[in-house]
Amino acid sequence: MIIGLAGIVVTLALAGRRIQFLTKLFRSGQPDPERTLQVRREPKAAVEGQAVEVLGQKKLLKWTVAGAAHFAVMWAFFLLATVYLEAGVQLIFGLEAHIPFIQTWGPIGFVQDTIALACLLGLATFAAIRIKQSPKKLGRKSRFKGSHTGGAWVILFMIFNVIWTMFFFRGIEAARDELTYGKAAYASWLSGRPFTGLSDGTLNWLESVGLLLHIGVALVFLVIVVNSKHLHIFIAPLNVMFKRRPDGLGAAQPMMSKGKPLDFEEADPDEDTFGRGKIEDFTWKGYLDMATCTECGRCQSQCPAWNTGKPLSPKMLVLELRDHAFAKAPYMLASEEEKEKFTDEQKLAMQVDKELVGDDGVIHPDVLWSCTNCGACVEQCPVDIEHIDHILDMRRFQVMIESSFPSEAGVMLKNLENKGNPWGMSEMKRLEWIEELDFEVEVVDEKLPEDTEYLFWVGCAGALEDRAKKTTKATAELLHIAGVKFAVLGPMEACTGDPARRLGMEFVFQMLGQQNVETLNEAGAKKIVATCPHCFNTLANEYPQIGGNYEVVHHTQLLAHLVEEGKLTPINPIEENITYHDPCFLGRHNKVYKQPRDIMATVPGVKTQEMHRHKDRGFCCGAGGARMWMEERIGKRINTERVDEALETNPDTVSTACPFCLVMLGDAINEKKNEGAAKETLEVVDVSQLLIRSVKGEKEPAPAE
Repeated sequence: MIIGLAGIVVTLALAGRRIQFLTKLFRSGQPDPERTLQVRREPKAAVEGQAVEVLGQKKLLKWTVAGAAHFAVMWAFFLLATVYLEAGVQLIFGLEAHIPFIQTWGPIGFVQDTIALACLLGLATFAAIRIKQSPKKLGRKSRFKGSHTGGAWVILFMIFNVIWTMFFFRGIEAARDELTYGKAAYASWLSGRPFTGLSDGTLNWLESVGLLLHIGVALVFLVIVVNSKHLHIFIAPLNVMFKRRPDGLGAAQPMMSKGKPLDFEEADPDEDTFGRGKIEDFTWKGYLDMATCTECGRCQSQCPAWNTGKPLSPKMLVLELRDHAFAKAPYMLASEEEKEKFTDEQKLAMQVDKELVGDDGVIHPDVLWSCTNCGACVEQCPVDIEHIDHILDMRRFQVMIESSFPSEAGVMLKNLENKGNPWGMSEMKRLEWIEELDFEVEVVDEKLPEDTEYLFWVGCAGALEDRAKKTTKATAELLHIAGVKFAVLGPMEACTGDPARRLGMEFVFQMLGQQNVETLNEAGAKKIVATCPHCFNTLANEYPQIGGNYEVVHHTQLLAHLVEEGKLTPINPIEENITYHDPCFLGRHNKVYKQPRDIMATVPGVKTQEMHRHKDRGFCCGAGGARMWMEERIGKRINTERVDEALETNPDTVSTACPFCLVMLGDAINEKKNEGAAKETLEVVDVSQLLIRSVKGEKEPAPAE
């Protein structure tokens, strides 16, 4: 008892000191009142999050084998706490002491032994996965590249120690006929068979040793956990509780300073926080994200930048921020008087003067600018880390304070400011596509006509880019055929500001957004249909931040509904093999996967073949996050990688539902044609173009030989 209690006191002191440090660090972060308000507003959602994601392991079980192994190990952690309760009672009150019911009812012993064996199976699965996925063998292809693999093996070893010491001391109990569960605790009972026949004194001594080993392993484990990535055992539930709801996708968050939205008219760069320029600028939720990372590498394995040879790994970005925060924490938490006493060597060790973003900084600029905002990292993260928010906030500081960003994106920003579109074209060109139609399209003068059902938000690409214009015309024609009354803004429409915001230039986004919201509100817009997922996402999810609240649908959602209602009837067979590419801002960011596929399923003759990576694991085209207007100089081009995957399905046509994807995939397909690696007839089209071909009953002319 003395040995056990002394160990507990020492362990609690060491662990308590670490927890006190972590608590102080988290609380030093910038305020983020919306997180706590959200939990108060939606307590049911918070509870459901704990039940589904923490206890149910929903996101982990997306990867079935690894998820099932983690499920077993996690529930062993919960259920075997009852064994430690028993061990504590026996430590204090003697080996013969037993807790009524908890330690005497057979089914409890059965459950304890079963989950312990499942845990051992889980550990074996983890070991096999880590051996198979070893970074030494696979390099960048391993999702554990950049993780602290040595620490992971220590954790597996410690969990194994918990299990075998449990069976050891309970097996001795069984050999002494003191195992109150009897044969119901079957594995413990079997563990005691080799010890039957030993003297009572020997068995008592062995059980005491086993009990102390079992408790000792847990105490050492606790100290390791609070000082390692396995800290997520305790703080992952907090991260899930305070995550953005429903997830960290969809809307980019407004710029905040000291817990309040930043007012650009009154903001002072010397007083206010413009994004994240140093580690102290992160919120307490940002610190929680950093400390919660399990280093599993699921985000890294899905990241289009990492998969095409670029330096961005969402996992390593979070780990580098975490390591920097921990290194600088003693300085950050010190008083002004204490800071003056630090030597230059101490400041160097604490990375006091290290830039957050820079060639020699914590995060290299190439890492920051490789992100496409596709959302694969956030979608896959089992502990709800919000990678995109952190990347975007660091971009905001670089763009708005440092004026440091890829030079070609500067042209796009100037065009947005001066012409209201990324290409710098005249606003009057927004109506040219209408001239190619054989029916009239209502153009809003001041107010929408009363009988208008939808305002058709054409978007910059839809109005000005030749390939995207085909989608615009097809959608307009389909709405006309279905008898849907719609109107367009024409020259009154400006870019939603998505490229500026995703680049980090929040000021330009606010300027364009407020202009558009004013136009839409004055026109009396209530329901909007958009063909561009980026416009769709901004109008639906981000404009409410600046006073624009509308019912927004993507054109594939509306067209699928019209087909279902019988207002559009595909009749002309299209005998083609088609593979569909999920746009990131339609799919992952807004969960629209079904409707585009439903439309294709109604077209006679179409045979669809999914690419290996599709739906929530779809692969980006490379245009998001303002990458459409930046050169791709590192590694393989993302759009080329995606087209290579599409070609594996031997398609006649690649379909999509986004003008950016249309351009990016089209460019890559043209490159493949020039190399002789793709059919000359292969093309990329929007889903609406397939539908209009079938609805009108007109066959397109056969391509020339």
